[in-house]
Formats: sequence, C-alpha cells, structure tokens
Amino acid sequence: MELFYFMVFGALSALVAALELSKNSKDRINTSPAFNSFKNNYLVVYSLMMAGDWLQGPYVYYLYSTYGFGKGDIGQLFIAGFGSSMLFGTIVGSLADKQGRKRACITYCITYILSCITKHSPEYRILMIGRVLGGIATSLLFSAFESWLVAEHNKRGFEQQWLSLTFSKAIFLGNGLIAILSGLFGNLLVDSLSLGPVAPFDAAACFLAIGMAIIFSSWTENFGDPSENKDLLTQFRGAAIAIASDEKIALLGAIQSLFEGSMYTFVFLWTPALSPNDEEIPHGFIFATFMLASMLGSSLASRLMARSAPRVESYMQIVFVISSASLLLPIVTNFLVAPSKVKGGSISFAGCLQLLGFCTFEACVGIFWPSIMKMRSQYIPEEARSTIMNFFRVPLNIFVCIVLYNVDAFPITIMFGMCSIFLFVASILQRRLMAISDKPKMESWTAMDPEAEPLND
Repeated sequence: MELFYFMVFGALSALVAALELSKNSKDRINTSPAFNSFKNNYLVVYSLMMAGDWLQGPYVYYLYSTYGFGKGDIGQLFIAGFGSSMLFGTIVGSLADKQGRKRACITYCITYILSCITKHSPEYRILMIGRVLGGIATSLLFSAFESWLVAEHNKRGFEQQWLSLTFSKAIFLGNGLIAILSGLFGNLLVDSLSLGPVAPFDAAACFLAIGMAIIFSSWTENFGDPSENKDLLTQFRGAAIAIASDEKIALLGAIQSLFEGSMYTFVFLWTPALSPNDEEIPHGFIFATFMLASMLGSSLASRLMARSAPRVESYMQIVFVISSASLLLPIVTNFLVAPSKVKGGSISFAGCLQLLGFCTFEACVGIFWPSIMKMRSQYIPEEARSTIMNFFRVPLNIFVCIVLYNVDAFPITIMFGMCSIFLFVASILQRRLMAISDKPKMESWTAMDPEAEPLND
C-alpha cells in the first residue's frame, strides 16, 4: 500500500502543475506594476508568518510528551490555547481596529516569538503561559493581517477584483507550499540534524523576526475606527450591532464558524480514522499530501474568482456540499467495508478510500479560504473589521474546546457525522447569503450605534 501514497501525491502534484501552467487570459487578472509590488511584499510577509506557524504545529504535542506530560495534561494545554484565543481574541481585534493594524501585526510577531521561547522550559506553568500567548497570536494572525491588507488595498485605490488575486496567492503559498516546506524543514532539524524537538520553535522565531523587520520597514499604518471617543466596550457594541443588523454579516459568521469548526475537528480525527488498528501510516507525508490538495483548491479558487461568473456566493454552495459528502466517507466505509481486526501493518482498503475523501475535503479547504476572505472584504464594515472577524471565532473556539474535552467520549463516526451535518448546514446558509447578496450594503455601524458620537469630517 506504500505505493498508494506516492500515487496520490503524484496525481495531486500533476493536477496543481497542470492548473497553474494552463491558465489563459480569462484565468488571469491584468494588474499594474504598483499593485504587483504591493502584492509581492504582502505575500513575502504572510509566507514568513505562516512559516512561523506551520513549523510549530507538528511538534507541539511531541515536545510536551518528551517533557513527560500525559494526554490529559497536554489536552489542557491545547484547551488553554483555544480558550485564550476565544477570551482575548475580540479584545486584540478591537485594539487592532483602534490602535492600528500594523501595530497588531507586529504584536503578533512579538507574542508568538515569546510563545516559542517558553517551549525551552519543561515547567508546566511556563508552557501554559506559552499556550495563552499562542492563542492571542493566532487571533491576530487570522484577523490583523487580512484587515491591514483590505484597508491598504482600498487606500491605494487598487481595483476590488485584484484583492481576490492576493487572497488566492496567499493561500496557495502560505497554506500550501509553505506548509509543505515547513514540514520538510522541521523534519530536517529534528530527525536529520538531531537538534531536538525545540529546534522548529527556534526556527519559527527567526522567521517571525525577519517578517517583523519587513513590516517595520515597509508597511504603513491603517486603522478601522481611530476616533478617540471609542473605548473597547463601544467597539464591541458596534461590532455586535453590525452583526445583528445585517443578515449578510450574521450568515457569513455562521458559515465561517461551521466550516472552521469542522475543519479543526478533522485535524484531530484524521489520524485515528486512517489507523484505527494502529496501522503504520506516514503522518508527515500524509500531511504534505493534504497541503498539496489545499494548493489544488486555492489554484481552482484563483481561476473562479478571476471570472465574473460564477460568483463566490454561488460556487461556495457546491463546495460546502462536496466537503460534507467527503467527511461522510468514514461512516460509509464503516458500513460497507469489513473492518480489519489485525493490529499494525499498512493502511487498510477502507483507509485508502478515506484518504481520497480527506484529500477532497482539503481541496475544499483550499477553495474556502480565499473565497471567505473575498466575501469578508465585501460584507464586513471597515470600521470594525478585526473586531467582527474575531467575534466570528468565539463560537469556533468554544466548539473546538468542547470537542477537545470530549474527544474520547463519542465514536469517531459520530464526530464525522456531526461535521458533515455542520457543513451541509453551511451550504444552506450560503444559499441564503446568495439570495440576499444583492441587497444594499449596511450603513456604517457608527451611525447605527445610538451611543456613538459622529466622526469628525
């Protein structure tokens, strides 16, 4: 069955190469040299930020286990990270809108570097502080950079359609190619050079420091609502009013939470799904295959968004249905394929079928990221962009914490079934969003908040 892994990886590689090399004028967007320079600068920074994140992922659990902590203690550390993101995410999002997105991006770098430094200590309390810092950093990574990009893109007067090009390239590189290279580089540091499980965290800190230097030297500051009379509670109230008053924003938040909740649950489930009887599977190679499938999805998304039809709101309905069906495979194979009772060995036939389904899901993830970014840029008001984006992550983090706490309480088929239902619900909500997408955009939330003072002209 080992040949199977190479066949899947090779097929995906060929598809990605074919898609990228076969793009014609209809699949490409004509842009200006000024925009290309701006886009490339952002892509370099975003890739460095994602390298700092991806280098850590495969070794967090392993590092904690080498310090002698059991599954329960490690689970609490992971819950602390997601809980921190939930509790502090909306606060740092509001500060980003008020104090500046560039400052927030620099804060991300500093916070994540400090989190990496804590990994040198075997003390549980120090590691817990590191997880809290990492949770705060994660909130900034998934809100401040996108908020800065959208505001700066509009401030410089670039065409709105060009924004989708930056989004798709950022996902293709940051969530695809960089993830694969980071996995290989981490493997080189830990296994080939025998530098220990802390080495990837030190390397991550270096990449983050380089990215921070570029932000310092080349980025300009931009704000959401910089007015002096807006405290954090006013920011929160304004964001809540925007979500409650505009059905499109509320739908977008629900869709994002449902999809990302299913995606993060999948991260915990794919290993036991592919090796229910402790089969020997190449985790690193499978992870690289998933990232290649994500690259395939982002390449497809760039083609779709380069054209006027179909619209993002339209094709995402199909993407959610496909992703829902792909996560049903573990349930289907459990009924149709006789489970193996032999311990160990190579991946089973059912595992092979599930791997193909999981690659399909990862391709949907690759389409989802640039597409949801484009929809957020269209529907979320600029004044509170980071705040609202972090509001969206609150139900997501609650859901992931519950799943982590009860991961052994339910059969794996029940967990996959739940994720499939969430994704199908997301497709229904996406259909509703498509139906109302042409309604006029909501007025500024500052005007809708009765306690907010008008901005000075």
